Formats: sequence, structure tokens, C-alpha cells
Amino acid sequence: MSHSAGNAPARRILIIAANPGISPTTGWPIGFWWAELTHPYWAFHEAGYAIDIVSPKGGDLVADAYSDPEDASGYSAHDILSLGFKTSPAHAALLKNTKPIADVDLAGYDAIFLVGGQSPMVTMIDDQALHAFVARAYEAGKIVAIVCHGTCVLLKTKLSTGELLVKDKTWTGFADSEEDFADSFVGKRIQPFRIEEEARKLEDTNFVVHGKFEPFAIRDGRLITGQQQNSGAAAARLVIEALGR
Repeated sequence: MSHSAGNAPARRILIIAANPGISPTTGWPIGFWWAELTHPYWAFHEAGYAIDIVSPKGGDLVADAYSDPEDASGYSAHDILSLGFKTSPAHAALLKNTKPIADVDLAGYDAIFLVGGQSPMVTMIDDQALHAFVARAYEAGKIVAIVCHGTCVLLKTKLSTGELLVKDKTWTGFADSEEDFADSFVGKRIQPFRIEEEARKLEDTNFVVHGKFEPFAIRDGRLITGQQQNSGAAAARLVIEALGR
């Protein structure tokens, strides 16, 4: 394990990926998005950080088919980083029998990083234990990073004050323009709700989006958010910058 300057222990990152679910709108099996896990993982690994992958409920994780570089759709065929992770036995094993967040000691980590995909919109949006975990991490002074559809938790995550974590914060998440594109790509409405639409109903928060599917991540203090699947590495770089190598 590499060490940072002065032989300090390596920074530790907790990656939280969604458990498998079933979409109420499409009936599809849904899960995490490969690129949103593998691209940040690689950025953190390159920085010399220690990384653990967990999930809200624990157990084996399943990726969204469209995020699989070997999927027949070809939607993510360009993603050679995910292909490498998926086909490496040692790395693929990290997604088996994941530890649930209930068994995680936050004190051991410098940052948490929530991965998106289609599952968060169904399995994370009302997961109060997860929202409380995110709030605890934030209030403990950790960096909280969330990308793509994982940002749906910020619509409901409240601090111990009762205020939303995103109150007076600038943040991003999956854009309505991207939902439109995804819906037209598959020929049906995919998501039960839309993050941008809901975020704009909130008072005292500043939700912003960048160009459609362009890498875009934003840092506001200890909150780091990434817009969609092409923004995972950008969000990870902001985490690295915030923590210092």
C-alpha cells in the first residue's frame, strides 16, 4: 500500500454501491452503474488510497445491463476500464458478499462515495438508514461524494438540525435532458421520478447541470456531486483534491 508524505497512513475511501432491485416503471432488474464505480475506484487507487466497497443492505451486487461493456446493446462498449475490472477475478470478487453499511465503522474513512445507476432511484430514495449514514458521515467531517442517480438521496437526507444537507449548497445530479435521451433511447419512461425536477422544487438549494453527458462534478465544501456516468472520475478527482494526496 502506498503512503502519503510523512509516512501518514493511506487515505481510506468507502464506496457505497446500490443493491439490486426491480424497476417499478420498466420491470427490469436494476443495479449499480459500472463506470461510476470503476472509474472512481481507479482514480483513488492511482492516488494511493485504500478503498472498500460496501452496499446499503450487503450481499452480492449486480450492475445495470446498459453499463456492462459486454452488453449486447453496445451502450457502454467503450468502457474498457469497467471491462478490465469485471473480468479481473480479484476485482470482480470485491462485489460479492459486500458488507452492509450497518456494519461499517465510519471512523476509519476519510470520505464516502455513493455510486449511481438505476437502482438508487428505487432502493436508495427512501432508505432512511442510508440517508442517516450519509448525514453522519457529513457531520463527522468526512467528504461526502455522490454521483449520477445516487444524488437522489440528497433530495431527502437531513442533518441532525432537521435541515436538508443540501440547504445553501450548490450541487448536481442526473439532468432532465439526460432522462429525455435515455427514455428515447429505450423507447419508454425509465425512472419513477426525476432528480432535477424534484431538486428544483426545494427551497434554499442551488441545483445546477452542465451539458448533456459531459463530465461535470462540483464541490461545495465537503459535498461533492457528479452529474452522470461520465462524471465519476471528475468527482473522484475533486475528492482527492479535497483530501490532498
